[in-house]
Amino acid sequence: MASTPAELPLALSITAEQIQSLDLSPLAPLAAAGVEALLAMAGQLELELDWPRVDDDPRELSEIPEVRLWSLRADALHPWLPLLLERSRGTLTRHAAMLLPHGFSRSEGIRFSPESLELWISHRLFWLDAWSMEAGAPCRQGLTQMAAVMGFELDPAFWSPAGMAPTEG
Repeated sequence: MASTPAELPLALSITAEQIQSLDLSPLAPLAAAGVEALLAMAGQLELELDWPRVDDDPRELSEIPEVRLWSLRADALHPWLPLLLERSRGTLTRHAAMLLPHGFSRSEGIRFSPESLELWISHRLFWLDAWSMEAGAPCRQGLTQMAAVMGFELDPAFWSPAGMAPTEG
């Protein structure tokens, strides 16, 4: 039976052991939930990747191969994950940094390669749109907000080339 939004976790902590073994079991309750339950928690999921580092390790989490590989696997097997990730405190951006080439500066933060961001976000938006439409729960407004958080402004005609009529959601 699919979970209701109230039964789903709003925060997940992924341990170093789970990262090392590519264990996605912390995502199992979400994977078992229905589309509408997942859409109801869009932009709310905190994902903590608990990877031990020595104090003088200057790398960002996205530069640690084991953490990046876990994130790549999670993204590949659960393509709805970015839609659920919290946005205002940077969880979505940190997740995308695991997947996309980027640079970092103290003044500007994470700066994605524009071409890679455009490809990834377009691919993800088309997948999420089809997934939500198939379930009868269109969510284009939420997808547009997700893209905006990533610094990707959608042209109002974005959905038109795919032959998809505008819908509310």
